[in-house]
Amino acid sequence: MKIKKILISQPEPVDLDKSPYKRLITDFKVDITFYKFFEVVGISATEFRKTRIHLTEYTAVIFNSKNSVDHFFRMAKELREVIPETMKYFCSSEAIAFYLQNYIQYRKRKIFFGNQFFADLIDVMSKHRDEKFLFPCSDEKQTEYTKLLDKAKFKYTKAPMYRSVPRDLKQFNLDDFDMVALFSPIGVRSLLLNFPDIKDKNILIAAFGTSTHTALNQAGIKIAIAAPTKNSPSMAMAIENHLMGKQQDAVLVVKPSALKNSKTAHAGKATVAKKTKSVFASKSKYKQLMEEKKAKAAAKRAERAAERARKEAES
Repeated sequence: MKIKKILISQPEPVDLDKSPYKRLITDFKVDITFYKFFEVVGISATEFRKTRIHLTEYTAVIFNSKNSVDHFFRMAKELREVIPETMKYFCSSEAIAFYLQNYIQYRKRKIFFGNQFFADLIDVMSKHRDEKFLFPCSDEKQTEYTKLLDKAKFKYTKAPMYRSVPRDLKQFNLDDFDMVALFSPIGVRSLLLNFPDIKDKNILIAAFGTSTHTALNQAGIKIAIAAPTKNSPSMAMAIENHLMGKQQDAVLVVKPSALKNSKTAHAGKATVAKKTKSVFASKSKYKQLMEEKKAKAAAKRAERAAERARKEAES
């Protein structure tokens, strides 16, 4: 099946020309439509007060998305609670850690982050078990994040501050698309709500994240492209490998080293804890790191293009 049109259930990148999806458009002549399948709505301060959670009673905050950052500081403002400078911030990625500078002043703060996955953050947090953690999140009962926190036996308080609401997708005719890319369980729910007959459609489903895979499996929807994998760490790369006819490799399931160590300890194996990372909320440093990442990405793209040109010339 030749892929000509793809519906991506995310907003269009701010700079599409520098996005990895640009390669799919130019190199494979694919028409891509971006549209977020849901919207995030903040829970009111009145509703939040019913939880009897006081933000300043906690010594550390866990952030797994930019939404959680936005709504945590929104809630603090609406409740008129002043977040102390001694507060520690644990972010699932470096990008979210730097995003904090939108709310935190230039003073040095205690900010920690994982490498890429939430499981990496669990390892970082394991060195700070004495902290009183607050986890700003959506109103979903249980997610892959809370499951990891529970398995690692952290003492934390779940603080619902926003909810995800499916959007109306009836403006789209799924028969016009060859593939739909999904990134979250709420995206799956939105797709099913708008298109109950999706299983009868001749359309490929690409899914990112184990929680998204689970939601699709429970709905009985076949997954054609699953990410992240070792060879396809991003959705764009997973789609590219599919278009190139490469075989799908195993999905990455990242577990915290803290949990792995507890199992291997009984076998007498020595383990080494990962070094905790901290950052200084500096705009200049952030810009410098972003420029370095862009330069490395451009170099890799040029290298891949040169390799394809060489193979075409040989053939």
